[in-house]
Amino acid sequence: MPDPLDSTPLHYRLDDLRIDVARQRVLRNDGQLLDVAGLSFRLLHYLLTQGTRVVGFDALIANVWAPAIVNEETVTQRVRLLRQALGDDGRTARYLRSVRGQGYQLCSEPVADDAQAAAVATSGSARATTSWRRIALPLTAALLLVAGLAWWRWPSDAPAQPPLLQRADYYAGIGQRDNNERAIALYKQYLQQAPDDVQAQLGVARAQAARACLYNGTAEDAAQAQALAEAVIARQPQSAAAYGVLAYSHDCRGQIDAALAAYERAVQLDPGADGSRASAAYLYARQGRLADALAANLAVRHPQQVRFWELQVASNLDLLGYSTAAEARYRRSFQLYPDNVFSNIAWPNFLYEHGRPAEAQAALDEAHARGTEHAQLYLLAAELALQRGDTAAARTASQRARTLRPDASLPRTVAWLAGAEPAPAASLLLQDAASLRTGLAQGSDPLDGIDAALLANLAGDNKAAMAALQAAVSAGYRNAAYLRVSPLFAKLREEPGFAPLLQAIATAVASERARVIASGQLPADAQAVTAAR
Repeated sequence: MPDPLDSTPLHYRLDDLRIDVARQRVLRNDGQLLDVAGLSFRLLHYLLTQGTRVVGFDALIANVWAPAIVNEETVTQRVRLLRQALGDDGRTARYLRSVRGQGYQLCSEPVADDAQAAAVATSGSARATTSWRRIALPLTAALLLVAGLAWWRWPSDAPAQPPLLQRADYYAGIGQRDNNERAIALYKQYLQQAPDDVQAQLGVARAQAARACLYNGTAEDAAQAQALAEAVIARQPQSAAAYGVLAYSHDCRGQIDAALAAYERAVQLDPGADGSRASAAYLYARQGRLADALAANLAVRHPQQVRFWELQVASNLDLLGYSTAAEARYRRSFQLYPDNVFSNIAWPNFLYEHGRPAEAQAALDEAHARGTEHAQLYLLAAELALQRGDTAAARTASQRARTLRPDASLPRTVAWLAGAEPAPAASLLLQDAASLRTGLAQGSDPLDGIDAALLANLAGDNKAAMAALQAAVSAGYRNAAYLRVSPLFAKLREEPGFAPLLQAIATAVASERARVIASGQLPADAQAVTAAR
């Protein structure tokens, strides 16, 4: 079925708003740039194509959310977010009104305005010297995953892009699996016409990396993204965008040191690169540099435009010991963004790690009901099932995670631990664990040490398991809450070295917390909790 938005105009006027579809920008007549992006923008765009007719919930779900399965409450929440971004009030609507029992309707007739494209771009530059193309950049599959972002920078005075490239950018910016696939196809189609076009090369690279990390793709997708980014850097060594994509491709495969170096280079080349700065912040946290992570997150200039910024700050605060402030942020994100896969992962994980399994299961069930399909949710489902003694459910959930991420080590390990698949011989398990330890020594994700510990434990070598855990902590792993609650570590918690290891984490976190307090950069919500103690 052709997409209903493919043949629509690229510019609209709606009352005092100017909408640039290709750039996903909404401006007032006075040049004010409004924060309308992702699903909110797609919702607005679809309503614009319908004029002033009343659009029902079924039509909205089919044309804005599909193939995701959502309910009317999800649509209502998204409409509320769109109204907030537009400065609209549902009781005295100016742009979008509710029609009781039927759906929604624009308050005035939108006008196709492609002739005004130049004027829209000019008016936007009065308030913002650059415009940004959002790119969703989830990171490697892990026990606790909070994604970073990279951004694509388009100068506001850049020449108009070819329509095919505009459509590819549009779909890449939505942040959903099928639209990401559409973007890849359109980028490749354009590259057949212009094989040396840098924007298209980086566009398809970042979309392939997104496929690998966010949409259950393969390592080959990330490898192709890396090759494309490196080819662009060879031609344009000062390209911040190319370094951002290169970093992401490393990120997807757990090559933390290489990814961080590339993100830092992107920020050095373009200090306004919010996405690369936020992604670097994520990796600082993975290395245990929590004060650096929080400082980098708080240095992001436009946090409302970084899709996972709220979750990253919540994760920083949680690891630093400000769990009450973190909980409020996680809960708010889960409530406001039902279509955000990482909000749906982060909230039930937080509840689980803080010893609230019933609430975690309820949040997990809601995330699944929203249509979220991600290996992380099934890994959590497996752990919750093991915790309550339901081995059959644990096997089913771990096998589903394994199916979604066949190339990833951790889902395979959990499937073996849950009994969903027969584990190999102990010698082979220890060989895999040693390989992960080697990668960790070379700058891979500290979570490889966690995986190595589980493999060694499964092989019956608790000494090797504890050594792997220690290596993970030395590399920056700081999630003591998970180690305390996970049934996967039940046997290792009996080891005499386990309590000192948790104390080592506590000591490292206390040092980072002291750095944050000394810097004066503790967010207000965490300060309030501290003052109340």
